[in-house]
Amino acid sequence: MTLNDFVPAANQGGDPAGYELENGAIDPQGTLWEALRRAADWRHKVLVDLGCGAGYWLPKYSEAEKTIGIEPDSRLLEAARARTRRAAVFQGSAEHIPLADSSVDVVHARLAYFFPSEFFDPAAGLKEVARVLRPGGKLVVIDNDHALGEFAALLRASAPAAAQGRDSYPSVWWQEQGARTTAVMSRWQFHRRSDFERVLNLEFPTEVAEDWLRRHPDRLGLSYGCLLHIWTKP
Repeated sequence: MTLNDFVPAANQGGDPAGYELENGAIDPQGTLWEALRRAADWRHKVLVDLGCGAGYWLPKYSEAEKTIGIEPDSRLLEAARARTRRAAVFQGSAEHIPLADSSVDVVHARLAYFFPSEFFDPAAGLKEVARVLRPGGKLVVIDNDHALGEFAALLRASAPAAAQGRDSYPSVWWQEQGARTTAVMSRWQFHRRSDFERVLNLEFPTEVAEDWLRRHPDRLGLSYGCLLHIWTKP
C-alpha cells in the first residue's frame, strides 16, 4: 500500500532502536496507563492502536477482546506483528483505516497524527476514526503537555517542537470537536545514563539536549506531562 500523505516520524523512523529505549522508559509507575483505562476501558472490547509503530504497546492490551494495530510505515510492520499473537496489524493511517464501519470500541492515538496547527488540519483523520467507531465509542489521543513538566520545558526550548504549542491547539481545537482534555503527570525513567542521553538527543536538537544533560549530570529521567484528549462518537 502506498500512502502518499504519510511522513515518517523523525524519531522512530530515524532510530528505531533508540525509540524502543524511549518506550521502555515511559510511565514506569503506570500513572498514564491507569489514566488511559479510566478514560476508555478496553477490557472485553475491540481496541485500535492507531500509529502503533513497531508495536511496543500492543501486548499491554491483553484484556481487550481484540487488539488491532494500524501503522503507515511499512518498515515497522514486521516488528509490530512479531510482538504478540493476540494483535492483528495492518498497514494504514488515520485517514485510511482498513476496517469496517462501526466495528471498533476504543481507538488510541499515541503521539501520532493528531497535531492540529495553522499548517495542518487533522479533521480528515477524526472523520475516519468516527467512521470505524461504534456509537458511544471513544478516541483517546495521547499528546505532549507543553506547559507542565521537564519534558515540556525542553519542548519550549526546541524551536521545531515549540511551534506545536504556540497556536490554539490543544485548548481550542479539541474543545471545538466536543472532546474533553485531562492532564496527566508521568515521567521517563532510564536504567542507564547512556540510554537517557541517546533518547534525549533523538527527541531534541543537540544543543538543547546537551545543555540539559550538562545541567543534570546525575539524572536518569525527567518529569513528563501528557494531555489526554477524549472524544466520544455520538
